[in-house]
Amino acid sequence: MAIGMNDLKTGLTIEYSNSIWRVLEFQHVKPGKGAAFVRSKLKNLRSGSVNEVTFRPGDKFEIANIETSPMQYSYADGDNRVFMNMDTYDQIAIPVDRIENEMKYLLEGTDVKVTYYESELLGIEVPKTVELTVTETQPGIKGATANGGGKPATMETGLVITVPDFINAGEKLIVNTDNGGSYSSRA
Repeated sequence: MAIGMNDLKTGLTIEYSNSIWRVLEFQHVKPGKGAAFVRSKLKNLRSGSVNEVTFRPGDKFEIANIETSPMQYSYADGDNRVFMNMDTYDQIAIPVDRIENEMKYLLEGTDVKVTYYESELLGIEVPKTVELTVTETQPGIKGATANGGGKPATMETGLVITVPDFINAGEKLIVNTDNGGSYSSRA
């Protein structure tokens, strides 16, 4: 189904410029002079790159029908990561270089959605939040508040995020996966 610039929505997946893109952000702009346009931020689902694209009136693109399959991260197998469908017990191996960023949030047993476009494996979608344990950080400061400056903390997956000064090594935290990983709360 062909759509135009006025039909863009956050989360929509489109075929554009010979690839598959997810709309991350969009903004309708109506300049004082000239035609309106849409400024958008798109993520390439094949390469993972994020581009800013401006759409003009008359630009048309197709909606890409993405299929998702619920799976669970099972184990590492060399340069691959193995995921299992919990209903059929089918397993697939995905090269780690295709899902490097997502692996920063995954422990064995984590539920994910594996995404496909016309039987082409695109990657995985991680949950909005995950529970991870702090493996390394500076000692907590007594009386510190969540609004303080913060400090870096290394999580059990190798992810480094900024946490409040009162957090100590060994604590379980809820981490938001949306924006590159950010502290949400203690678990």
